[in-house]
Amino acid sequence: MTVFLDDPARLGESRLSDGRLLGWAEWGPPDGVPVVLCPGAATSRRLGFGAGVVAALGVRLISVDRPGLGVSTSAPGRTFSDFAGDVGLLCALRGLGRPAMVGNSQGAPFALACAEAGVASALAVVSGADEVAAPEFASALPADLRGLVERTACDPAGAEEFFAGFNADAMWGMVMAGSPACDLAVYQDPAFAAAYRRALDEGFAQGAAGYARDTVLAMGRWPFTLDGIAVPVDIWYGEQDAGHSPDNGALLASRIPGAHRRLVPGIGGALLWTHAEPILTSLLEKAAGERQSGASMA
Repeated sequence: MTVFLDDPARLGESRLSDGRLLGWAEWGPPDGVPVVLCPGAATSRRLGFGAGVVAALGVRLISVDRPGLGVSTSAPGRTFSDFAGDVGLLCALRGLGRPAMVGNSQGAPFALACAEAGVASALAVVSGADEVAAPEFASALPADLRGLVERTACDPAGAEEFFAGFNADAMWGMVMAGSPACDLAVYQDPAFAAAYRRALDEGFAQGAAGYARDTVLAMGRWPFTLDGIAVPVDIWYGEQDAGHSPDNGALLASRIPGAHRRLVPGIGGALLWTHAEPILTSLLEKAAGERQSGASMA
């Protein structure tokens, strides 16, 4: 039987300079190569990936609760730039240097913001929530999604209030209803389903404000410049993923200098858990190359 994830090896919270707490979970050896995970919508730090792979590759995987989710202190009105600053502080506190990063689903734009800010040394976007408010996608969006994008643009405060009406059960139902059979084989695996439901419960433990803020930020125009990202980026999508990007990341890849887009057959949005080894192997290679390049320029 395939094991898609396992329990964290270490859990903790770090206090930032303004007194807020940022929660994290770790897998793999404490002295491994740091890889920071920005997890998907409304899920807590506990939902990692790469069971049986992280330790073998020598990866120290660190998943971070965004503010207002899990155990991280809420930060009303926070921005993408604020989150990149939080991750930079966490890296200094935890001795992570400039880690490689993985952004999954709704965590993708937050990871991209970190890459643009210079916090990350390399990035893997996996089943990433695309910039659906980009004008190129206006005619490609389903009517219900287009309505939410327009609502977010016209009335972000009202949209945030709307998203604050969601809960763990609603998120679970939305994912199950919108996933192809290949993904449901992962999500409905008893061990995975239990872990996913726990991560959603923890993600909403403080209420839905954290998720709502994330969603308004992700669904609006992104204020950072994708063409300003100067680190290597892999963009991964499953060919059967119809929920994260209107074109499976083709436009996104074209907007990031040197980005490498990879389409994987036979899977959709569950790609992070079914293809952890190639995702991490490529990311480690890119991060090592970036470190060597930086050393040669020093």
